[in-house]
Amino acid sequence: MKTWFITGTSSGLGRRLTEKLLKKGDRVAATVRKAEALDDLKLEYKDLLWVATLDVTDTAAVKTVVDKAFADLGHIDIIVNNAGYALFCAAEEAGDDQIRQQIDTNIIGSIQVIRAALPHLRAQGGGRILQVSSAGGQATYPNFSYYHTTKWGIEGFCDTLAKEVAPLNIGITIIEPGAHHTSFATGMVTAPVMEAYDQTPAGDVRRFFAEGTFPILGDVNKTVQAMIDVTEISPAPLRLALGEDAYTYMRAALVSRLEQLDAQKELAISIAMDN
Repeated sequence: MKTWFITGTSSGLGRRLTEKLLKKGDRVAATVRKAEALDDLKLEYKDLLWVATLDVTDTAAVKTVVDKAFADLGHIDIIVNNAGYALFCAAEEAGDDQIRQQIDTNIIGSIQVIRAALPHLRAQGGGRILQVSSAGGQATYPNFSYYHTTKWGIEGFCDTLAKEVAPLNIGITIIEPGAHHTSFATGMVTAPVMEAYDQTPAGDVRRFFAEGTFPILGDVNKTVQAMIDVTEISPAPLRLALGEDAYTYMRAALVSRLEQLDAQKELAISIAMDN
């Protein structure tokens, strides 16, 4: 039996992961925004499920909840940073408060959960951290500039962190799902639409979502199982792409960046001080 700490378990991947883990007999420390969100699971699984309310943008509360989870449960094997949301609009359309909320939730919130957990993981001799990112942590789509900001940012943090904590027996895996049938799409935050962007790629993507023609290929159950399975692989893989669309778009983005870099090779090498 393993013990997991998972943020954002009210719905979507977090809820499904919690359900699957409890069903197989693992313990879960689950955080939610609304206290009653997991009442049905608590009734069924009792002591296997530990629940706390948490807004990950509240740094003091993050530390308090993480400390209490370790104190109450004694040992936590895997931390899953899943809480987050997406701001869906052209860059110019977003409000200042919306931008701040996006960054506070997806970057700072995730960082602070990890920072709160690290002393405990070190003290117990190791553990795993799964950081839920997105295919949008490597590829980009118009109308998601602030969402991509946070996913690219948290991937840079975790990529660096993995090098720092590997000697401490702490493994980091960045989870990069493609589009899935979860509450993610319906829960996206929007901003007032500016007509100037209607006939641009931002407007095209907006219409794809409105018309239901944006391809959603990911199976939530398979993705959740892959997240569980990856914790058995040692050493921990740094990234895990999940979904045909994730693989396709991320590979295209990486190949394009590599081609552009290679095209600048001679210039890059020439920028050196003369002896």
